[in-house]
Amino acid sequence: MIEKIRFKCGKFSTFVKNSPMGTSRISDLSIHARFSKLDLKSPFDLVSSARKGIQPKVFSDFATSINMPEKSLALLLNLSSRTVANYKEQQKRLDPVQSEHLLKLIVLFAKGEEFFGNVNEFSYWLQKPFWNAKEKPMDWLVTPGGVDLVTDELDRLANAYPV
Repeated sequence: MIEKIRFKCGKFSTFVKNSPMGTSRISDLSIHARFSKLDLKSPFDLVSSARKGIQPKVFSDFATSINMPEKSLALLLNLSSRTVANYKEQQKRLDPVQSEHLLKLIVLFAKGEEFFGNVNEFSYWLQKPFWNAKEKPMDWLVTPGGVDLVTDELDRLANAYPV
């Protein structure tokens, strides 16, 4: 049985599918494996890829990988879902700024999946308030700099530093 969990973040909310085993039924591949063709090994490679622009298919594949509706992911990237649909129809690449933001989100979710064991557990962590604060990690994902801050927090957790 698959249950749906509702996550809320600022101006949008999303449903995440959760299977009894805690893994996604949408894809058996990890985020890292699904996006291994993208050159994301270093910040320089990430920015170089972003400058070229990312195909909207990467956007759709990522939304599917993290069990997030495309409309919610578009809001994270400060895009409308209609703009993304137009890009798909016209086979137009995302702008460099949105491409960089999307690529940083892919890197973050790949790290989160690796650290927490699956995307659903990581998504759950993103909804939990930071220590002694009302803000949640998900609230910071609306800017590339916010993605960097959440990535730093995740790195601290992975290295057993107090957060």
